[in-house]
Amino acid sequence: MIAPIALTCGEPAGIGPEIAVKARQALGKRLPFFWIGDPAHLPEGSAWQGITAPFEAAEVPAEALPVLLHRFPDPQPPGQPTPGNAAEVVAVIARAVSLVQSGAASAICTSPIHKKALKDGAGFAFPGHTEFLASLAGVDQVVMMLACPGLRVVPATIHIPLAEVPATLTQELLDSVLSITDAALRRDFGIAAPRIWVTGLNPHAGEGGAMGAEDAAVIAPVIERLRAKGLRLTGPLPADTMFHGGARARYDCAVAMYHDQALIPIKTIDFAGGVNVTLGLPFIRTSPDHGTAFDIAGKGVADPSSLVAALEMASEMAQARG
Repeated sequence: MIAPIALTCGEPAGIGPEIAVKARQALGKRLPFFWIGDPAHLPEGSAWQGITAPFEAAEVPAEALPVLLHRFPDPQPPGQPTPGNAAEVVAVIARAVSLVQSGAASAICTSPIHKKALKDGAGFAFPGHTEFLASLAGVDQVVMMLACPGLRVVPATIHIPLAEVPATLTQELLDSVLSITDAALRRDFGIAAPRIWVTGLNPHAGEGGAMGAEDAAVIAPVIERLRAKGLRLTGPLPADTMFHGGARARYDCAVAMYHDQALIPIKTIDFAGGVNVTLGLPFIRTSPDHGTAFDIAGKGVADPSSLVAALEMASEMAQARG
């Protein structure tokens, strides 16, 4: 039996505490996880039970959220980040990493954070969760995957202006993204010989150079080089024909060249159930594919579907790793 999953509290002014309770109600005891945070931030009347070690989560009744207590200094009104709590939000993430590194947890599932709140309140120096986790793990490069039952997709470049994509998309970067993706599909998803389709950068994958040179000059040579090493890569392919149902059935993962090229398909296919997965870490990390949603925090209407899917995927990945 695998160890339980560590679910971080994320920004307590957001919907994280609410959807943690709802995820426990949806999953019960069939998927063991525990929440790290301050129970004072849970919705009023929530059923929870404190634990002192992760393994105790299995003993908590199905109707109660197992909570590994992590006290915060200030009260937390929904929708209003409190600077005094920012350092503890960061500390919870670091605590979860320590638990998964020690084997006490099998994976980390992270609730959404608010980067400006962490920067203002704790001097948080990282662009986001992913970079902080990579730093804690001592890893130079990681890859973002978005996944749902109908699609796994990886953007080679992420949160940069579209005008900067061609210069950022080097052969070295693409080689690393494809190699990390292939290794993760084998290790974390149990796919012995992953089929990876790769989009072009330009319309019609450049159409022989008529619509841009990057597809032939940058993307194609990397694909050929990695094919020679045994990776099952197809591309570069026109992105506009890669994401219909018939095409998706023919690959295990798509690698796209920029943010919207990757995220528009998955958000169209499964807006509520998408999962953010970080590939290339020495431990498993998933996250719901949404933000803190301050506008609905505390109103009891937040949808836990993405968090439930993220916990389920973390469990499946942990079992694949054994």
